[in-house]
Amino acid sequence: MSRVAKAPIQVPKGVTVEINGQDVRVKGPKGTLDWSVHPSVRVHEENGVIRVAPAEGQPSAWVMAGTTRALINNMVIGCSAGFTRKLTLVGVGYRAQAKGNVLNLSLGFSHPIDYPVPPGITIETPSQTEVLVSGPDKQRVGQVAAEIRAFRPPEPYKGKGVRYADEKIVLKETKKKK
Repeated sequence: MSRVAKAPIQVPKGVTVEINGQDVRVKGPKGTLDWSVHPSVRVHEENGVIRVAPAEGQPSAWVMAGTTRALINNMVIGCSAGFTRKLTLVGVGYRAQAKGNVLNLSLGFSHPIDYPVPPGITIETPSQTEVLVSGPDKQRVGQVAAEIRAFRPPEPYKGKGVRYADEKIVLKETKKKK
């Protein structure tokens, strides 16, 4: 029995949820998201509350019901408020600049890196060392932030590189002369 699956999902004002068989569509001010629910799970909405339950006769369906409830909840939150990941560039000369649908990064390589922004994602650079990745889909926002971080992950001796704003880097001690 999944505790997560038993919790109802409250649909905020301004967000509409359409359930057509196994297809769920969530529309809100931040965008529209579609998803097909696993056949072992049933989803229904009544009076602005979404409930998820396993299909009858399948003992392992509670696992999928909990996952489905979490994903639909993320869709509702994403379409109403959206998700944001903040990246920080640490290093001398490390810069980021958003130009239209391209993020231009200078990360100490011999060449600049031009990262094309995927559709449905917005990238802002409030300063030269900060990058804000935002959008309605939590998975895509996290994936884009991970791809940007992968260009120059933080190294363990000086901490230089691209890191998440809330990430703590444990610095190693350098080798000592005897």
